[in-house]
Amino acid sequence: MAVTVETLEKLERKITLTLPTSVIQNEVNTRLKRLARQVKVDGFRPGKVPMNIVAQRYGYSVHYEVMNDKVGEAFNVAAIEAKLRVAGQPRISEKEQTSETEMAFDAIFEVYPEVVIQDLSQVEVETLQAQVTEEAIDKTVEILRKQKRTFAQRAMDAAAAKDDRVTVDFIGKIDGEPFDGGRAEDFQFVVGEGQMLKEFEEAVVGMKVGESKTFPLNFPEDYQGREVAGKTADFMVTLKKLEATHLPEVTNDLAKSLGVADASVEALRADIRKNLEREVKYRLLGRNKQAALDALVAHAELDLPNSIVQSELDRMAQGAREELKQRGIKDADKAPIPEEVFRPQAERRVRMGLVVSEVVRMHNLQATPDQIKAHVEELAASYEKPAEVIRWYYSDNRRMAEVEAIVIENNVTNYVLSLVKPKVKEVSFDELMSQA
Repeated sequence: MAVTVETLEKLERKITLTLPTSVIQNEVNTRLKRLARQVKVDGFRPGKVPMNIVAQRYGYSVHYEVMNDKVGEAFNVAAIEAKLRVAGQPRISEKEQTSETEMAFDAIFEVYPEVVIQDLSQVEVETLQAQVTEEAIDKTVEILRKQKRTFAQRAMDAAAAKDDRVTVDFIGKIDGEPFDGGRAEDFQFVVGEGQMLKEFEEAVVGMKVGESKTFPLNFPEDYQGREVAGKTADFMVTLKKLEATHLPEVTNDLAKSLGVADASVEALRADIRKNLEREVKYRLLGRNKQAALDALVAHAELDLPNSIVQSELDRMAQGAREELKQRGIKDADKAPIPEEVFRPQAERRVRMGLVVSEVVRMHNLQATPDQIKAHVEELAASYEKPAEVIRWYYSDNRRMAEVEAIVIENNVTNYVLSLVKPKVKEVSFDELMSQA
């Protein structure tokens, strides 16, 4: 087999392959003979179908399969001999036959780029630090108290106020016409928790059981119900029931009701601190990892293989169609998805993947079995039965591959942070939790 490699443009290459026609024909004959022993044709016993009939019926498809297989094998051998790192699938086309004894093919493909990482020693990367404060624990205790709250009916002459639970009937109209979602009976919500629009809650405040009120309500431009977004509706609301909220005291009984092993306030707060510290750790790790990887990619030079970018675009477009399908959009599979919408994100993902892979390869940052095991155990530690969670991870190769990818990213993050100039910034617990 003669092989020539030609550089076309940037990462694009072309290999010309030649194969003896006898190799193709011999394999076709072998497969047709094998097929003849299996096919069923009316008028013939199994295994007794004449070869000319088998060839007539299946010759074209078998020849096509053999061509694909043999050319694919030849391409793989040629790529290995030329020490090429092929990116994506080659586009193979048959050349005009100039010899009765040989067939020639052009394989056009891309190779993985050379990745050049600039000096990172003078690059500043902002890393965050945060602590779990007593105030953060107090806020969590309040959330847990709300989960255990009870409601008691208020006096008939009481006026609705913040933190009361109200039961109402309401109907809304736009230009005198009812609209979808604008009517409900025996609807409950707690005043001040933001379940309803602010104007709705303000209208209910001060009402007494049995009273009705009409008021205008302006729907925001970005309201989730598109048919009413930006419009003004006239609502009539009737208060049917009014209940006061009672929060449990912070006592050992509260701790017991929440399933705390020690059934004490001290143990409850200790559990909360442990969980919050775990959450802070993962938030900081995620934020600092992103900062480190962003710095790495920003200081890397490489060309992007179009074939890999296209594969990422196809994957993202398919994901968008799946999302439309889940929303109940008709003919979501056929929905036109403009690639350019996803191109910046697709190129960023491909760039990130190529740079990280190169750094892992150059500096031997692969995930070790011990690292993977430690990460799985850490993930499982927050569950009631860690051993079952560990078995759940190890029972699925895809889940373990995801864990391995995370560990590799952590290795790369630590490597980058060891090279750059970290700029540590202390942030509050609330600030960290509010970040996306």
